[in-house]
Amino acid sequence: MSSNLLELTGVAKAFPVPGSGRKRASIRAVDGVDLTIPQGRVFGLVGESGSGKTTVARCVLGLTPLSEGSIVFDGIDLATTDSGVRRRLRREIQIVFQQPMAALNPRMTVDNLIAEPLTTHHLARGAALRERVGALLEDVGLSATHLHRYPHELSGGQAQRVVVARALASGPRLVVLDEPTSALDIVVQAQILNLLVELRDEHGLTYLLISHDLSVVRHLSDRIGVMYLGRIVEEGPAEQLLDSPRHPYTRALLASTRGRGSTTLDEPPPISGEMPSTWDLPSGCRFHTRCALREELGRPTACETTDPASVTVGTRHFAACHFADHVRVAGGGQPGPATPAPDPSKGD
Repeated sequence: MSSNLLELTGVAKAFPVPGSGRKRASIRAVDGVDLTIPQGRVFGLVGESGSGKTTVARCVLGLTPLSEGSIVFDGIDLATTDSGVRRRLRREIQIVFQQPMAALNPRMTVDNLIAEPLTTHHLARGAALRERVGALLEDVGLSATHLHRYPHELSGGQAQRVVVARALASGPRLVVLDEPTSALDIVVQAQILNLLVELRDEHGLTYLLISHDLSVVRHLSDRIGVMYLGRIVEEGPAEQLLDSPRHPYTRALLASTRGRGSTTLDEPPPISGEMPSTWDLPSGCRFHTRCALREELGRPTACETTDPASVTVGTRHFAACHFADHVRVAGGGQPGPATPAPDPSKGD
């Protein structure tokens, strides 16, 4: 039995383009993503806007059907299971949204907002329901004085705590965190991050974290995947990947955020050239049109003609680059030789 709670294998999602004629064109927002998350771990997914991160999350949540591949949760293929099992799995996979105020019904009080998932899934009623709502409120650091407030009477941090309580109400095992702190000021961000760590440890939660903020990803994640044009181009242990990036795109992202005195990717990084259109993806390596390493190496033909396979560049650290062994590691040293990566479906 696999120790991985979530396994994505060859996941792809194509969206048809309206009005594209009899042979309907499509855009592949996600194209062959493999990732695994063991129980109790946090996997961070980063990349520019349009890289496919949110589409991956929506596929995991069942909000967007797959075009190809499989998503297996606790040994159950989410695409083939029957409706009864899918209903149970909806309780076990929840999400914390980016904008807490937009995620809360403005006409409902806090107690009703937290109770709603419990009543929807027939998990509690009467005195047991009230007791469970109070316990969830306490878990996220709020008190009984907040029970009868409306969302507009809450601060941004309090509203996000209510969103977290709603996500925990059904007793999930996997929680998708979609930019959970981006709408908050820096002090409240730290409070919410610490809360998420405490809840993970207390409840044994597993997180799939989607974020533009590399400091948030570093703080929470055990492993990180870097996405570019629908694919994961580098994956590895959080500290190792952020301190010693081995894909030119990862290196460029990190250099650009440091140069701006920021850790976020909300603005396009100053990488040469423009991101290719998903209508007309480059042949070979998708990053070759913007790659500084390719220019340094004299524009090798392989970058334009051959799609790079994922290779091992460190301990459980993989990069999809023909010349990953040429990327300098932290401290200015030279990396060792790259080797083919193992099958990602086998986990850590």
